[in-house]
Amino acid sequence: MHLSSFLKARAPGTPLSFVNQNFHPAKATSSARAITAHQAVENSPTLARLAELVRESSARLEAIESLIPETLRPAVKAGPIDGETWCLLVNGNAAAAKLRQLTPLIQSRLLGKGWKVTSIRLKILIAKK
Repeated sequence: MHLSSFLKARAPGTPLSFVNQNFHPAKATSSARAITAHQAVENSPTLARLAELVRESSARLEAIESLIPETLRPAVKAGPIDGETWCLLVNGNAAAAKLRQLTPLIQSRLLGKGWKVTSIRLKILIAKK
């Protein structure tokens, strides 16, 4: 039955109900059960790979943190990894300029820790007003 036919056929003043009257929780299949976000990530190869890249990017930032001046650390966040290129997200031009100076040291540190990084990109984040 089309929605327009249903609306015309119902008695005036009868509230609309879109609840499935035939649903029985006891008969629900296992695929209808809720799962945690962690389970969803682990069950999906694509999401699992994405989570692995996020963890690796965070580990890289932790490895180079001591090279970044303490006052600039809050302005730097781990960004995406794309093959041998790693991106750092930076709040502001001044912090990005300082990180550009540190790029050879950062790259050397990462290579020393076993990460093959041939390029480091800096993406400057602009604060929304």
